[in-house]
Amino acid sequence: MTSAIEIRDLVVNRGKRRVLHGISCTIPAGSVTGLLGPSGSGKTTLLRAVVGVQVVAGGSVTVLGEPAGSPRLRRRVGYLTQAPSVYADLTVRENARYFARLYGLGAAEADRVIRAVGLADAAGQLVGTLSGGQRSRASLACALVGRPELVILDEPTVGQDPVLRAELWETFREMAADGSTVVVSSHVMDEAARCDRLLLIREGRLIADDTLAGVRAAAGTDDLEAAFLHLVRTRATAPVPAEGGTR
Repeated sequence: MTSAIEIRDLVVNRGKRRVLHGISCTIPAGSVTGLLGPSGSGKTTLLRAVVGVQVVAGGSVTVLGEPAGSPRLRRRVGYLTQAPSVYADLTVRENARYFARLYGLGAAEADRVIRAVGLADAAGQLVGTLSGGQRSRASLACALVGRPELVILDEPTVGQDPVLRAELWETFREMAADGSTVVVSSHVMDEAARCDRLLLIREGRLIADDTLAGVRAAAGTDDLEAAFLHLVRTRATAPVPAEGGTR
């Protein structure tokens, strides 16, 4: 299977503290991969390394065949941060059209992504007047402009109601079906059930890299939260093989 991301022995320090401890994994193309773990486990740092905005102390990250952060990746990767990254004094539509123009695209593409994130009714509203969840969706719309080959989403469903969360996951699945690779971070374990593959991380260490079925089998339980706790207790101090797999 073709890989979209290859991470080898990735080490990140923050000051004198090590944040990521030699992480290695491969993320297959055309899949939805969930990066799951508690707050402060290193999820955001890992995603920042993938998009090339994180200073690393060691190891390598290759994205779509290029070194992470390569200028050639700018039009191929969409990135949603936890903090909204849109202009508060523009409407949802104006923001989406601005980002579409950066890609040389027209209003139709802006309208498409607005509909995809469920903001069609708020398209003419100033972003500064939106709720927190709506602002996150406005940022997501801008990240999806141009149908990027790789989409990195840092906790995109936080603060969203259950119906909208389900709709957003349908959008992520559709993107993968169309050939995009989607990486979604979350600290909510039930989101794992929506992914093709899981990366479980705790305290900067990868404790599982497997399919949903593989994680459940390794832990001997169908309860994902119980599976995570089991793997934390048994593998948190042991490295995961470079090619992944918890078996």
